[in-house]
Amino acid sequence: MKGLLTAVYALTLIVGFTGCAAFRQSVSDKDPSNSPPMDAKYDASDLLGWADEIVRSILEHPFPKPDAPAPIMAELGIQNRTNDHLDTQALADTIVTKLLNSGKMQFTNTSRRDQLLKEQGFQLANCTPETRAQIGKQLGAKYMLTGSLIEIDKRSGRQVRVSKQEDVYYQLTVEITDLETGLIALRKQHDRMRRVSKPLIGW
Repeated sequence: MKGLLTAVYALTLIVGFTGCAAFRQSVSDKDPSNSPPMDAKYDASDLLGWADEIVRSILEHPFPKPDAPAPIMAELGIQNRTNDHLDTQALADTIVTKLLNSGKMQFTNTSRRDQLLKEQGFQLANCTPETRAQIGKQLGAKYMLTGSLIEIDKRSGRQVRVSKQEDVYYQLTVEITDLETGLIALRKQHDRMRRVSKPLIGW
């Protein structure tokens, strides 16, 4: 009897320690480009994957011409036309970074214009003529890069089933427009549909 009680006590301790371990915090680094999606919504893998796809398709397009100098462009944002609060500026920043790193395009720093002008004004008033930035020497952009992101969300209807399904479709459009003529020089789109099934009972 005493041996049985000892065994039960030991088993209780093992289960208790195992249960506590299951509730401990776990932290680990993951590769964002290879992380599996947690749901059907926009996530880090979309940001990186869409940027790669859009940049690849832009660079494969005959724009600019191979013998032409790298065009100067102004990035003016990607419009969020979804129902969610998404940081589409991060997507635009990633696209611009990859295009810049390709060496085939140049970009004016549109997001820092106010700071740039403030620094130029400070240098004009306080720095020596030999070292201060010259006013009126900024290069004007020939093209602007803009875009939009739309979302279509479809959920399964009410019926007898053990799980519910949700389809989320995104379409990213990125275009390059000639600032002088207003003509669209290039437009690329990327589509993504993801389905998620959720059990009606569970946690």
